Amino acid sequence: MKQIIVSSHFVKFKKRAHSKLQLTIDEQVKLIIENPEIGELKKGDLKTVRILKFKFNKQLYLLSYEFKMETLFLYTIGSHENYYRDLKNYLH
Repeated sequence: MKQIIVSSHFVKFKKRAHSKLQLTIDEQVKLIIENPEIGELKKGDLKTVRILKFKFNKQLYLLSYEFKMETLFLYTIGSHENYYRDLKNYLH
């Protein structure tokens, strides 16, 4: 992997998050770097995007990313409510 590009949405969410959640997010990103295929590949409008689901304090979080040409793009992160709608709005 040559480069990681992080969206402003991702940075803002992580910055506002509790410090323990920030550490959990960092752990999830490391898992993605080790194995870019770990997330679920979506279909339809989001067919190039992968979603990694993880739990923190009994809350489900989704992290969207894309891996192309040795570059990891981290798009959005958040809870499941309206997540896919917001992701589509961000990407289009």
